[in-house]
Amino acid sequence: MKTREDVKIINQGLEDEMEVSGYRPCLWKLVLVGVGAVCSGGLLLLLLYWLPEWGVKGTCTHTSLSDAHTLLLRTKDEFRQWFRVRVHRMLAPGRKPFEDLDVKPRGQLPNGDFGHQVCSVPDEQLPQEQQIQYFTHHSFRYYWNDAIQNFEFYQGLEDMKVSCAHIHSEHSHGLTKALQDYRRLFFGENEIAVKVPSLFKLLIKEVLNPFYVFQLFSVVLWSIEDYYYYATAIVFMSVISIATSLYTIRKQYVMLHDMVASHSVVRVSVCRGDKDTEQAMSTELVPGDVIAIPANGMVMPCDAVLFQGTCVVNESMLTGESVPVTKTSLPSSGDEAARRYSMEEHKRHTLFCGTHVIQTRFYTGELVKAVVIRTGFSTEKGQLVRSILYPKPTDFRLYRDAYLFLLCLVGVAGIGFIYTIVLSIMNKVSAKTIIIESLDIITITVPPALPAAMTAGIVYAQRRLKRVGIFCISPQRINMCGQLNLVCFDKTGTLTEDGLDLWGIHRAEHGSFVAPEPGPVEERLVKSTFMACMATCHSLTKIEGELSGDPLDLKMFAATCWVLEEPTEEETALHNPLMPTVVRPPRRAVTGDSQSQSQVQNTSCEMGIVRQFPFSSVLQRMSVVVRRLGDKHMEAFLKGAPEVVAGLCKPNSVPQSFTETLESYTRQGFRVIALAHRQLESKLSWHKVQTLSRDLIETDMEFLGLIVMQNKIKQETAGVLTELRRANIRTLMVTGDNILTAISVARDCGMIRPHENVIVADAAPPRDSCPPCITWRYVENLAQTARDDQGAQILVEDEMYHFALNGRAFAVITEHFPQLIQKLALRATVFARMAPDQKTQLVEILQGIDYIVGMCGDGANDCGALKRAHSGISLSELEASVASPFTSSTSNISCVPNLIREGRAALITSFCVFKFMALYSIIQYISVILLYWILSNLGDFQFLFIDLVIILIIAFTMSLNPAWKDLVRQRPPSSLISGPLLCSVLTQILTCLAFQVLTFYLVQQQSWYETWTPQSDVCNVSRASSFSDRHNGTTSHDHKNIRNYENTSLFYVSSFQYLAVAIVFAKGKPFRQPSYKNWPFMLSCVSLYSFLLFIMLYPISAIDNFLEIVCVPHDWRVTLVIIIAVNAIVSFMLEILIVDIILWRLVFRGSQGANGPRESSSGDTPQVANDSWGALFLSRLFCQRNKPPKVLYRHLALELQEDADWPPKPSTVTYAAEAQPHISATL
Repeated sequence: MKTREDVKIINQGLEDEMEVSGYRPCLWKLVLVGVGAVCSGGLLLLLLYWLPEWGVKGTCTHTSLSDAHTLLLRTKDEFRQWFRVRVHRMLAPGRKPFEDLDVKPRGQLPNGDFGHQVCSVPDEQLPQEQQIQYFTHHSFRYYWNDAIQNFEFYQGLEDMKVSCAHIHSEHSHGLTKALQDYRRLFFGENEIAVKVPSLFKLLIKEVLNPFYVFQLFSVVLWSIEDYYYYATAIVFMSVISIATSLYTIRKQYVMLHDMVASHSVVRVSVCRGDKDTEQAMSTELVPGDVIAIPANGMVMPCDAVLFQGTCVVNESMLTGESVPVTKTSLPSSGDEAARRYSMEEHKRHTLFCGTHVIQTRFYTGELVKAVVIRTGFSTEKGQLVRSILYPKPTDFRLYRDAYLFLLCLVGVAGIGFIYTIVLSIMNKVSAKTIIIESLDIITITVPPALPAAMTAGIVYAQRRLKRVGIFCISPQRINMCGQLNLVCFDKTGTLTEDGLDLWGIHRAEHGSFVAPEPGPVEERLVKSTFMACMATCHSLTKIEGELSGDPLDLKMFAATCWVLEEPTEEETALHNPLMPTVVRPPRRAVTGDSQSQSQVQNTSCEMGIVRQFPFSSVLQRMSVVVRRLGDKHMEAFLKGAPEVVAGLCKPNSVPQSFTETLESYTRQGFRVIALAHRQLESKLSWHKVQTLSRDLIETDMEFLGLIVMQNKIKQETAGVLTELRRANIRTLMVTGDNILTAISVARDCGMIRPHENVIVADAAPPRDSCPPCITWRYVENLAQTARDDQGAQILVEDEMYHFALNGRAFAVITEHFPQLIQKLALRATVFARMAPDQKTQLVEILQGIDYIVGMCGDGANDCGALKRAHSGISLSELEASVASPFTSSTSNISCVPNLIREGRAALITSFCVFKFMALYSIIQYISVILLYWILSNLGDFQFLFIDLVIILIIAFTMSLNPAWKDLVRQRPPSSLISGPLLCSVLTQILTCLAFQVLTFYLVQQQSWYETWTPQSDVCNVSRASSFSDRHNGTTSHDHKNIRNYENTSLFYVSSFQYLAVAIVFAKGKPFRQPSYKNWPFMLSCVSLYSFLLFIMLYPISAIDNFLEIVCVPHDWRVTLVIIIAVNAIVSFMLEILIVDIILWRLVFRGSQGANGPRESSSGDTPQVANDSWGALFLSRLFCQRNKPPKVLYRHLALELQEDADWPPKPSTVTYAAEAQPHISATL
């Protein structure tokens, strides 16, 4: 019996956390499985292949992980996937990659000799090699650790938990060749190897799919029954399907391989000691190696941290941000240097694999150096490729329910199986025939074209999306877009324009603000400190003569009209210190004395940027150290979020009206940047400044004032948000901007309407003896006058309120108020100052309360959230869009409703096709069951005609309906196991059953009826006698009893039933365009109806012989037409009356609305009001009235409606100690 101790956890706390248990081969189990495989004809081996857990437990016994030969892995996410892996063993001088090799043979070997001469050194001089167990899973290697008695994954140099200062002191000299070779044993080649599988491997994997195995079984069975034509047609369809699938899969592998391999192997300069460098291939790099970055740049082959020099890097491959960023060297002193190195925290000093280093800045005689941190699949690029190679399954109820529905069909087939055996035994049929016919009934219930037909709708939707500029790399998620009920939007570049316009500046002098000015254009401001800060505090650089950098920096620098000059390599070589970037005022076109005076002025204003501390989204600021030409001392300039900058300034330099002034700007939607200045000590040298930490620089600053930028809302934003709100799709804003600016933009674009209140949750972490607390602040609405508490309470009761919180409050609430976070997520609309990982965390919280979440961003800091959301939509066309399932070529959010419309259309198409294919198999099943009663069956060419001519054409053309032009409030169902859909299928099954049984019974009651023989001539009583003579005179004896009156009658009726249910299920509005606009479908239906009516009323001998149908009297043909017409009318009326009107509109939608949170009544129609009495009566009749809501967010909304203390009153404070009893009382 396996205990909890036997199951270990690997990757604990990470996204790919898994349970692992060990097994070793068991001889008697292997013998039993071998015998079972022989007896079952190999089916047992297939079953064990499809179910890895059974495969391992059926052939192995449980053992400890240290003794295991095979491991069973199970993911701990919602999918609970099983994986089987083999344990391998290798020999190594040590057990861990970062151990120091104690190699001291007689006659010490020089550096680098160990790796090459290991074979020639006597054994007693080498460290004793140890056997290490490991396994590989999804391109990661996991090694056995005796200390923790578990497998662990070595990520890179971060595993050593080193500080920044330690990297400078201990890891800046590089590795010896011996140590490099040793570490490569654990980390392998530094290569993101995307192996393109051979066609043979792909073919075997595809053919072993359960569906194709079932088809193979069916083809063999049909061949035994002499259904050669039908079997050949199915084989032909399967071959085309497999070939198409193999081509698509291999093409994707080749594209990914080419994308990764294009820059994966390069030559690099590896440092050995302080001075020695050698050329090596990038595949040889291991964590701890030191590489030199060439002056003309390179594509990074690994993740490395910069510890010497500066680089300008294009990171568009990873972030989607086309703006180059400046990477500076890792701090070597101060508090920041004492911190543990973290790739996320120190990403401004880290060069990521796959990014392009455009240019470097360096000291004369010194190289720009970086320490390798991660290699191979552990790098950021490697993990991105892994997410593409091994995607998580799509958790969508449609696919789970489809399998359940197929199981139900198999159950129905089981009934037919027993029925066939009993009936055949009663009629004394031979054993061979009993086996064949009973198995045949099973093959009928699983339609051969089901997977292709289900995929068709998604493929058509993908093509329509491509036509409107939306590209998809995960087609399965298109269906999921049809269920979106919440969309998160980034603000800058998504809701608002990318570029910012300078609205004005608001300088501060002597601790108070002066009057606002339109910009720094006045002559008197040229030499001002404020102007100097605007001209120097940025990360701009020149690439091919053009200024490049952050749009905000570009706009701010352009407003100064100053000039930026960067030194060339030749100029840098002439100076011992680092040649700085220089900024100066423009040289004006003047003459005479004025010209010389202007040149003197320009020279005195010229500044060199000595050091940059790049902008950090965590710190929300950047700073520079500059030196003015002719001055002996240096100055520091700071730029960042006003609240942060004010906190770093001397209190007496910050105006008393700072808070009020800032709020007045942010309420109007302006983006505000604060500037500060500090004069540094004159004793600071150039080299000393390069080693100072930013904490020592960014303190005791003098507040200079505010820069006010205008961020205009995109023209399409308001209209799209209004459309989404009318469709009952909730919208949120997730931004890195100021909270009041975000609220203002939310009001301006209609996300928050004028009459709705905003409650800011301002949370503070614990300090000294004070517990963490939340202050609830009601933001003043400029569109409303002041109101008393009673007025605010009325708004609250009507649910006209929104929460807003910033990243700091979000972090405090998730940590100290976990019971409140779901309540806030239910009504929060604005999330400001959110870090990238917090955006991802927010998406997870929203998914945790059962929202189907979409995320729309520009790709810069949204990659994690785009990947985590059910549907991520990137507005960036760069390579970072690989992280997002959808990418829009249009840079505005108009793509969101387009995507949702197509998702709804594709989802409804999937339902329609599945229902049609299910009805097709049931209709054919009914026909065969009835014909078995008289020991008959459908003929080979009848099967062929039904499956190829009717079913395939209809299934593929009924998926062509485009999306409906409007987004409606009603959402399509997400499950096949839902009331309306089940009722729809069941009513159609019963209808088809009734009319087939009626036809079968009536044909036997006709006066002319007799057991058909080739000599039968019932057509003489009808106008079709001339056809009968020819037909019956040329027919040989029918051993399989295919030709008979029952077969012919049921063939005609069932053929029209396929068309009838197709038309009934091919619904249009409100999610798809009407079927009459789908001309291929309409043309197919009209053509098939016409053909079938023609051959039924005016039989043609050649067609009758081909389809193996017999001639029947004309009166019976007219009767069949009447039966077919009544069948179609009944099917149509049942679908419209019972399913669409009674069940969907009154029962299920009515009850859904009753259980859901109250929405605005603006979207209600008179029809809804008129239907309320019907909804009340029928929902009680179907026991829907008192059912609790299925989704958590509706359940929470109902509970909050009954909570008198929610939302909190204005200016109240909630402490962590109070939150627990309060929540437990209400939830």
